Amino acid sequence: MKPLPIRTLLLALACTLLAACSGAGSDAGPAHGVAAPRFEAIDLDSSLRRFPEDFAGKPVIIDFWADWCRYCANSMTRIDRAWREHAASGLNVLAVNVAQDRATAAAFIERLGVGYSAVLDPESRITRQYGVKGLPMTIFVDRKGLISGKVIGELDDKLLAIQLQRILPNTK
Repeated sequence: MKPLPIRTLLLALACTLLAACSGAGSDAGPAHGVAAPRFEAIDLDSSLRRFPEDFAGKPVIIDFWADWCRYCANSMTRIDRAWREHAASGLNVLAVNVAQDRATAAAFIERLGVGYSAVLDPESRITRQYGVKGLPMTIFVDRKGLISGKVIGELDDKLLAIQLQRILPNTK
């Protein structure tokens, strides 16, 4: 029997750890139509961010990510383009880094060149609260603070447009 490559083993370990951190077997997080759970986190500039207080009355994309995630970079750059395009409509983005240190998260954000806010979730508390089972995972919150959609995995342009229509009704 041929041994598994080290990369495969590391990926399996990362997935197992993420599942353990997210409370596998428990609730899959908040459901469509319910209020998005409240949380506080420190952003990359060391400022305290409060959700939903800091985003009251505005549509928000909450994106869970890590630098080791194969599909996070593509999703994050798509979200950044959408954020820049719809900023005048009040769209906000809050990227939640899952269990990484500030230097690692900041280097990834800088490399991607995204301009939206990123917060740290070093102990995966927010990640568990939102029932994250895999990365990337993106939550769409409407102006009333209700969850209108959730995507697990890489966002493509079509899927992003569909979700944006739900939180930005005048979006095509």
